[in-house]
Amino acid sequence: MTKTVPPVRHIVSLSGGKDSTALAIYLRDRIPNLEYVFCDTGEELPETYEYLDKLEVFLGKEIKRLKARQSFDSLLKARGGFLPSGQVRWCTEYLKIKPFEEYVGDSICHNYIGIRADELHRKGYISTKPNIIAHYPFIEDGIKKDDVMRILDESGLGLPAYYQWRSRSGCYFCFFQQKNEWLGLLQNHPKLYEKAESYEKENPETGERYTWAPKESLKELRSPERQQAILKEHERRKERQLKSKDNLTLASIFASEESENESCLICHL
Repeated sequence: MTKTVPPVRHIVSLSGGKDSTALAIYLRDRIPNLEYVFCDTGEELPETYEYLDKLEVFLGKEIKRLKARQSFDSLLKARGGFLPSGQVRWCTEYLKIKPFEEYVGDSICHNYIGIRADELHRKGYISTKPNIIAHYPFIEDGIKKDDVMRILDESGLGLPAYYQWRSRSGCYFCFFQQKNEWLGLLQNHPKLYEKAESYEKENPETGERYTWAPKESLKELRSPERQQAILKEHERRKERQLKSKDNLTLASIFASEESENESCLICHL
């Protein structure tokens, strides 16, 4: 019996962020039978889902939403309430990478990743499976941040709405958020902030704490005094950036503040 050979596939992994969105637009008419995939953790911002819906209309093709076998809550319970962190990124592994690998299966997959030509230090891979082959079209074609912004502007999509107060795509409780971004979540989505806060725990016997932000709980962060200090520091940083760069909007400032050397590629491109 002749063994069936799986088809060769071409997939853009979308995060709901600016770079992967621009890449999807850039490759739309360049690669036949291109697939678009978004790994949905179930814990994304409403703005992310809205942006993906708009992108789907622009592309004229379905964006396949992939879901993990287990929810974040069930995974967290299995880990005894131990929150994911920059050191232990189990959320990315189980809610993003594994669903993607299961979707690809054993097919030869050319996976297109939106790392730009001006961020070569970020070059990485989202899977270790040998049948998933990474490609970096923006690096190959010299596409930089200004080009990405132009692609988004010309498409009419622009930036996702969350860039008004946040520098990255990803879950609402992402541990890579800056302190002022947590305050942005509090202001724009107070119920999601409260939900994130409810996940934090402290062992009264040992004093050990499980918090999203380093050395500070969301309960502490929301105090009026702490909010004022965080916002004051953010304003100082924003003023410095405005002095060094002309005609920047608030959204473009946030878009330039990504911790590009730390974030998970499949979540934050």
